[in-house]
Amino acid sequence: MSQKKVYVGMSADLIHPGHLNILEQARQLGEVTVGLLTDTAIASYKRLPYLSYEQRKKVVENLKGVSRVVPQHTLDYTVNLKQLKSDYVVHGDDWREGVQAKTRQAVVKTLAQWGGKLVEVPYTPGISSTMLNESVRSLGTTPHMRRRLLNRLLQAKPMVRSLEAHTGLTGLIVETARYQANGKTKEFDAIWLSSLTDSTCKGRPDTECVDLTSRLVSLNQILEVTTKPIIFDGDSGGLPEHFAFSVKTLERLGVSAIVIEDKIGAKRNSLFGAEGGQEQDNIEEFAKKIATGKRAQITDDFMIVARIESLILQKGLRDAIRRAQAYAEAGADGIMIHSKEKTPREIFAFCEAYKKIKKGLPLVVSPSTYSTVTEDQLEKKGIQVVLYANQLLRAAYPAMKKTALTILKEGRASGCEKDCMSISEIIRLIPAER
Repeated sequence: MSQKKVYVGMSADLIHPGHLNILEQARQLGEVTVGLLTDTAIASYKRLPYLSYEQRKKVVENLKGVSRVVPQHTLDYTVNLKQLKSDYVVHGDDWREGVQAKTRQAVVKTLAQWGGKLVEVPYTPGISSTMLNESVRSLGTTPHMRRRLLNRLLQAKPMVRSLEAHTGLTGLIVETARYQANGKTKEFDAIWLSSLTDSTCKGRPDTECVDLTSRLVSLNQILEVTTKPIIFDGDSGGLPEHFAFSVKTLERLGVSAIVIEDKIGAKRNSLFGAEGGQEQDNIEEFAKKIATGKRAQITDDFMIVARIESLILQKGLRDAIRRAQAYAEAGADGIMIHSKEKTPREIFAFCEAYKKIKKGLPLVVSPSTYSTVTEDQLEKKGIQVVLYANQLLRAAYPAMKKTALTILKEGRASGCEKDCMSISEIIRLIPAER
């Protein structure tokens, strides 16, 4: 008589006794197949796992009682169950509520078609996946693990959400900010290091006058307290031979990507537009800079994103598309299209035209001026990375200025206390031991 077929769905990012208990009970019922959730499946409702699918698969294949491992591409078990016709599905009893409640109902309904049974194992006391994940995060990460995260995110998620940071504290905000709704957790996937906000918080204008060495101070502060991938604003990238050294330095530190814009001459912020006296580099020279940077990098993980200023400088859609084609052929790993319009109209027009290039490079935008656009709208147009490029600094400055003026006006600090964290909160904000 053949063994009963048992199915266990797992993420298996951090294996703990609760997982082993479920597998032990499954093994007693028959031959165990583990449906291992892919990065895409996991990223649909929570943070990308620390280990890649292949790494997790290797771990699970070597666990006692596991006969085979198959990919589960969504939270829904239905496709795999119909293929395998499993007699049992074994799962912890902690999925009756939250994001997996509907998944559980679908499992019960599917198993009923052939008389299968759901076996629920009581929650293992004293084990918290959330606490384990927090403990791992507190240990930090390595440059190699961080650097490759952006590529993994682009493969696993339809859109990567990034927020700017300019200090260690703002890096912690991006790292830990979470919003939960309908059983799903939303958070920022990556950290954007803006030259504008980095320069501004140093009291300098956004004219590329803060050199890479100075900016690395801010970068290292953020690297020390975060684990998420870093996207670095590289301005124009400088001379090609200098850009090669920047690539090597950032790649070595664990940065995932650098964005460089196709402008030359004295830098002014793009939002000044054509009236700011800005000049656009010619296509051939900027393409050479991209190619120089690609030759300088050592790993396949590091990305060079080419930012196109044609719409900013009123050169038109045709020029922007021509540049996107050339930059892609030069080896760029992504294309950022920039606009200072109040609506996303010209961005969307670029997206439609860009589809015809068929290079498959990720599209990046920064909706600073057209901020009413939603992520859903951007995603539908094919945007894969959204950079919220300066909001934290812009929010902080008015609050700090208001506090300073209140103290001056009243000659004491009590008037601004309502807008401030308590002293005890600020002391406890950063633990002495991490």
